[in-house]
Amino acid sequence: MIKQQSLHSVQKAAKEAHEQASVLARALPYLRRYTGDTIVVKYGGHAMVDDNLSNAFGRDIALLKQVGINPVVVHGGGPQINKMLERMEVKTTFVDGLRVTNEAIIDVIEMVLAGTVNKQVVTLINQAGVLAVGISGKDGGLIEARKLTKQVWDDSLKKEKIIDLGLVGEPVNIDPRVIYALSGSGLIPVVAPIGMDKHGQTYNINADTVAGGIAGAVGASRLFMLTDVPGVMDKKGNLIPELTEEEAKEAIVTGVISGGMIPKIETCLQAVKSGAQAAVIMDGRVPHACLLELFTEGGSGTLIRGHTSKS
Repeated sequence: MIKQQSLHSVQKAAKEAHEQASVLARALPYLRRYTGDTIVVKYGGHAMVDDNLSNAFGRDIALLKQVGINPVVVHGGGPQINKMLERMEVKTTFVDGLRVTNEAIIDVIEMVLAGTVNKQVVTLINQAGVLAVGISGKDGGLIEARKLTKQVWDDSLKKEKIIDLGLVGEPVNIDPRVIYALSGSGLIPVVAPIGMDKHGQTYNINADTVAGGIAGAVGASRLFMLTDVPGVMDKKGNLIPELTEEEAKEAIVTGVISGGMIPKIETCLQAVKSGAQAAVIMDGRVPHACLLELFTEGGSGTLIRGHTSKS
């Protein structure tokens, strides 16, 4: 029996097909613009713990690879680390958002970040039809780290003092050869923010900092920082769509940019200074945020542009 379709269903299907074709036509110039480019995405926050958003993220990253862009994913994992430490009844403290890390805690952090979380992100992308490979900053000598020193103001002493964060590190050198090798083989690198020094000591590194360092080292067209806010907001609560380096620094001085947004802005500025063409702080709670930024005229979030950035 020939299946009959109502006129309404035929018209609806035709309308949907037309809308899809229209979207593809509008995206085509952007697809051409970024073909062959590298995009570094820092993945964390709400987008990482919401199943719908995480599944959409995996599909979006796979799509970027399929259209000729080379995505590199750097992920966090703070909530997952917290759960594991609580399960093990290990207490931790934080200084300005950085976890004080001893030998026992660094083992847990590496196990969670380079193990469980890393492979979860890899699986999301693999299930979307493109192959991803999970690595940490220790693999291929990707991240050489050193101990991070932190200065805080001490009211009793009326001066700054140095706080020992233990095995918290910062990158001193990024060797991107393993990134190039994986991307050039049609694979998507997924990086856990762990590094080690010349003596083999492992360090816990902030994922934002790692993403910024890798973006600069590979000359990424874009560094995407997925956060739980729409971007940088002005004093009236309106989104600031774009900032120059000078404007960003002034906004920090005047208090427009404050709190946890300051280190994110500083990471973006450093990435742009060291080789990335532009960085974008965007809302990872918005489905397909990366695609909207790349393939639409308005984009999303707040863009910090380098001198050689593509328009």
